[in-house]
Amino acid sequence: MNRKAIFRLLASALVLLGAVAAAAPKPQAFKLEGDITGAHDPSMILEGSTYYVFTTGKTKTGGQLAIRCSTDLTYWRLCGQVFDAIPAWIQERSPGTKELWAPDISFANGQYRLYYAYSLFGKNTSGIALATARTLDPSSPQYGWHDEGVVLESKATDDFNAIDPNYVEDNRHHAWLAFGSFWSGIKMRALDALTGKLSANDTTTYSLASRVRPATVEPNPPGLPGNWQAIEAPFVVHHGGYYYLFASFDLCCRGVKSTYRTVVGRAKSVTGPYVDRDGVPMLQGGGTNLLTANKVWLGPGGESILLRHGAPDLIVYHAYDHETGKSALQISTLMWENGWPSAELID
Repeated sequence: MNRKAIFRLLASALVLLGAVAAAAPKPQAFKLEGDITGAHDPSMILEGSTYYVFTTGKTKTGGQLAIRCSTDLTYWRLCGQVFDAIPAWIQERSPGTKELWAPDISFANGQYRLYYAYSLFGKNTSGIALATARTLDPSSPQYGWHDEGVVLESKATDDFNAIDPNYVEDNRHHAWLAFGSFWSGIKMRALDALTGKLSANDTTTYSLASRVRPATVEPNPPGLPGNWQAIEAPFVVHHGGYYYLFASFDLCCRGVKSTYRTVVGRAKSVTGPYVDRDGVPMLQGGGTNLLTANKVWLGPGGESILLRHGAPDLIVYHAYDHETGKSALQISTLMWENGWPSAELID
């Protein structure tokens, strides 16, 4: 083959690669309607033809852990709550707890598992608990939540905070719990796959991600961890040979002053080490930006992922209105290209 023919083949290949790149699907943000205001730390699952989203906090009737339903991912309505009130045993362990946080919904061992947290703002005297149900359909005679009690607690002397749980199954069907907020960052514990409680065989606390103390920092707010330690809301999924750790950096829950952003890294093992797209370890502050604020919505974070077969994966999260500071439910398709995800924040 002569040199001109080689150049023509190379040129054709470049044109083809450009066309493929141009045709790569882009993530799409959903324009949501209905009962979406006030949703915080959402976690989503599909049962039958209905999507269910579980969120932090009280319902209008005083219940705990609101449930929203949709059949089209666009119009959402409040359709229930997990508990009518905070379980008595939590009130005994954590008398100051006023609402339950960060529910994480999954289906394992023939039942729906909802991990959730109880704590006080800025404290690491916290706990993660478990509730189970046979169905999510409130019209079913089998519907009802069963309180399984405590899974994991952290004390003031610990270097981690037992909130923001996420149930994970690895590619060998071993069960894990990712969790953590501020302090020394995101952790993971092995679970007993049958009970959903901590494993008696593997008692290691694995470290997955943390922030790095800058050279100069402002003094910590009284009684609170430093803002530079702000990493929360871990969510781990297995995709294409990698485990992806999604997390929220910076500050939530501050209305128009919220600075949350969603980042991601990946690893070959569920317990890490996770690195970002530039190869920076997440244990050294690494994390590739996935969702950041725009002019309309601030502080996108508190995310969870729903992997779907035959349809684009979804990321569900909350963000704050730039005028009112109120949080609202947000959903985007999650697209994958060259081994990394992308998502969209609606404007």
